[in-house]
Amino acid sequence: MTNTKNKGTHNDFLPNLCNPQSVLLLVLVAELVALLLTLNASFLPTFSWDLLALYSFQIQWISLISAYVICRMRPWLRRWEPTQAGLAAYGAVLLTTLIMSILGQLLLQAFASGMFMGAQRFHVNLWQLCSNMLTSAILSGITLRYLYLQQQLRNQQQAELHARIQALQSRIRPHFLFNSMNSIASLIVSDPDLAERVIEDLAELFRASLAEPALIPIDREVILCRRYLEIEQLRMGKRLTVDWQIGALSEDIKIPSLMLQPLVENAIFHGIEPMPNGGTVTIKISQAKNQLMIAITNPYPLVKKSPSQAQTPSQDRHNRMALDNIRHRLQVHYGDNARLSSSEEHGVFTTYIFCPLQK
Repeated sequence: MTNTKNKGTHNDFLPNLCNPQSVLLLVLVAELVALLLTLNASFLPTFSWDLLALYSFQIQWISLISAYVICRMRPWLRRWEPTQAGLAAYGAVLLTTLIMSILGQLLLQAFASGMFMGAQRFHVNLWQLCSNMLTSAILSGITLRYLYLQQQLRNQQQAELHARIQALQSRIRPHFLFNSMNSIASLIVSDPDLAERVIEDLAELFRASLAEPALIPIDREVILCRRYLEIEQLRMGKRLTVDWQIGALSEDIKIPSLMLQPLVENAIFHGIEPMPNGGTVTIKISQAKNQLMIAITNPYPLVKKSPSQAQTPSQDRHNRMALDNIRHRLQVHYGDNARLSSSEEHGVFTTYIFCPLQK
């Protein structure tokens, strides 16, 4: 069900012409076309406001009705081949132009003859009709082609970003997997029940990492993070302390899946693990007005490390990649309304996430 929906989203033939932003853009473009046709017909010294009003009325109706028809056709346009979808959208605009041009001529004749008073024969000006159809064919062809190319570029960007997010989300550090397997192997004989629970936690983490990237309830994300920390706690023992500080949250808040776990993993790998006595990872989650705030704090060693303890370029690169991964995923889901930042001060490293509430 989810895959079908995502596929349809990435295979849109044209942008959604029914959202407010698209409607406003159509109105502005239609008005510019009306102004251009008026200037072409009356020239600047003898500019006719009546002619502009007439062109605006007709073009605006054609544009808005065509957009509505194409918007209603979107489910079919997604399933058709590009050529078929293009011809269908093009035909819808021309048919709308034909109908509105005929109705416009009939209305003008009705107003001119006294609003349908008496027996009045209406006739269609074929030359004017052909002129309207030719103008519409040229302008709609250019416009639809532009909208098509714009949507295909957006589809490509979304597909590439979706694939990148899915690939990054599915990555689990090899050292964590190996350590977990070693812990399980050592527990199989001494504590088989605990080994079984660790296997279930590990399986749940893998299931989440391989799932389709999506927004999930924050309670679900916290449970996944707790499962990961239980595995790490088993390996590090008393060297790792976790302080959860979760404020009052709405039950229906959603965040990107596996957003907390990579940050907590960074805190352990780069902060707690290099310190002989370990330390505390603090996870604060709170809600203020329409914003969710997350802060993950961990100590990090201030003393200069020996060559065997020094952080390798690959480790530093992995740290930056994890932060960039979260930053890109926030950008996809929230746009510019979300922010990820970090700070280092007096041996304490803190990662902050601010994002709008998603329900």
